[in-house]
Amino acid sequence: MARRRRYELTDEQFERIEEALPEVDGRGRPYEDHRKIVNGIFWVLRSGAPWRDLPERYGSWKTVYDRFRRWAEDGTLQSIVEKLQGELDAEGHIDWEQFNVDSTTIRASRSATGGPTDEKKGTDPPEKTRT
Repeated sequence: MARRRRYELTDEQFERIEEALPEVDGRGRPYEDHRKIVNGIFWVLRSGAPWRDLPERYGSWKTVYDRFRRWAEDGTLQSIVEKLQGELDAEGHIDWEQFNVDSTTIRASRSATGGPTDEKKGTDPPEKTRT
């Protein structure tokens, strides 16, 4: 195998998720290799680059994006997460005491979005004009 690059899965990591990926039935166009697609997805998600900037070694950016969207919509990505969570929990690698999600929200002031502050808009009500 070629040298592993940044953001790419090792053989062991890919073997853990391989059975959760959809099988290829052989109909239609030849399917791009799942491993190449997964590595392309990780490259985009980890680098923060736009899909169109995906390096050519991962195939067409459109193919990688379409597979990502399909797997997100059909539950493939969720099943991979659940499978990995189950395995890692069984191996004792997840400390559930530290596992949490914070959904705190704090309202920002008007000026945080570029809106007028009290100094800009004034505090006196506008004068009414008589017609």
